[in-house]
Amino acid sequence: FLSKTKCNNSLKPNLSQSSFPVAGVPPPPCPPPRPKPLDEGPPPPPPSLLRQQMPLGKDGSPLPKLKPLHWDKVRAAPNRSTVWDKLRSSSFEFDEEMIESLFGYNLQNNLTKNDESKSKTPSPSKHVLETKRLHNITILSKALSVTAEQVCVALIQGDGLSLQDLEALSKMVPTKDEEAKLSNYKGDVFELGSAEKLVKAMLKIPFAFSRIEAMLYRETFEDEVLHLAKSFAILEEACKELRSSRLFLKLLEAVLKTGNRMNIGTIRGGAKAFKLDALLKLADVKGTDGKTTLLHFVVQEIIRSEGLRVSESIMGKIHQISNKNTINIEDKDEYYKKMGLDLVSGLTTELCNAKKTATIDLDVLATSVTNLSDNMRKLQNLVERDMVVEENKGGFVISMRTFLKYAETKVKELREDEGRVLVHVREITEYFHGDVSKEESNPLRIFVIVRDFLSMLDNVCKELRSLKGPRSPNPLAPFR
Repeated sequence: FLSKTKCNNSLKPNLSQSSFPVAGVPPPPCPPPRPKPLDEGPPPPPPSLLRQQMPLGKDGSPLPKLKPLHWDKVRAAPNRSTVWDKLRSSSFEFDEEMIESLFGYNLQNNLTKNDESKSKTPSPSKHVLETKRLHNITILSKALSVTAEQVCVALIQGDGLSLQDLEALSKMVPTKDEEAKLSNYKGDVFELGSAEKLVKAMLKIPFAFSRIEAMLYRETFEDEVLHLAKSFAILEEACKELRSSRLFLKLLEAVLKTGNRMNIGTIRGGAKAFKLDALLKLADVKGTDGKTTLLHFVVQEIIRSEGLRVSESIMGKIHQISNKNTINIEDKDEYYKKMGLDLVSGLTTELCNAKKTATIDLDVLATSVTNLSDNMRKLQNLVERDMVVEENKGGFVISMRTFLKYAETKVKELREDEGRVLVHVREITEYFHGDVSKEESNPLRIFVIVRDFLSMLDNVCKELRSLKGPRSPNPLAPFR
């Protein structure tokens, strides 16, 4: 450091005579500069090299930056097997073009879009549709599993499109203004986007979107018919179950007698019948111990009476003989209660369709049948009136006529099923409640009550069973 200082000072002029060395001896030479330490890294790479290190797509072009997904990464555990070890890199691939269009940053000066990638995938220079509408149609077109040419051929023939394709196409229906803009476009078609070219090509086919609607109706028709037929069958079976259940009738008898006893001396006493809503109030009447409810009491009485009834039957006597060595006289009463408990617990299984009916909306079923019928008439008008001239152009009209014969039969059957079920529902409601008020908002209200009551009954049976300890297998459980 001193030598450097002397060297630097020697270069500066100094008028002071005392600063010159004695006898004119020149100063020593300056030492060479210190070399750079070896541990310093290389200089940063040029910008061109940085661009080469960016992630590249399958075509070799840099991948554009997308919106980030914020998550917490899981650290690798070398000594532990995790679910992530079972994933294979080639088992799933997403649509890169789709994810870029949905989640890419919309930057004008995007460094990742070089001139080479632009030349490979040129963007259309003209758009006929509005930006938002074009964006939505583009997303729908990407969901198609067929090309635009295949779509047009399928519309002419009336076959060849999947349910997913038809649903996507049905959402592309242009407005009158959009249809006019695309039909009157006289420029280069190749300058339009792929979605606009698809819609423009379909508009050249007569009644293109009416064809799509008809094909979609045919594609979903069978599933809709099966669902409605199954729902009507459940409703019909539910009415039969409630009308024919001996045990449910026994429960109503027990509740009626118990309620009349509790209502002696009041205006509610001496009842000949009651609305089933009262079944849901049994758990609200608590005994003096604060735990036992009126529902507990009724169920215990039914269990006792049913156990005695079964034990006196032929099958009950056979069961007693087979178990005479294991049942003492003192345990007979307890044994009868176990048999009765099994019978009462099986009521939920016996009325399984009645429980399912509680989840059905009769208005929705009626609306579905009406929609099937209305859409069938629309298809008939399309085929027999609007497309008469198109009969010999492709196979659409012929295939739809064949389907219409089948559809007419099925819709007629559904109408008959609907009418028959509505009569049964009204009859079963009147069977329990007498004259039905026209103001009843839910015709299936009685099944909702039964479902909720059966749930309460199951809980009481589980409580009673847990107090009795483990039970032996009972082959008389399904016996009525």
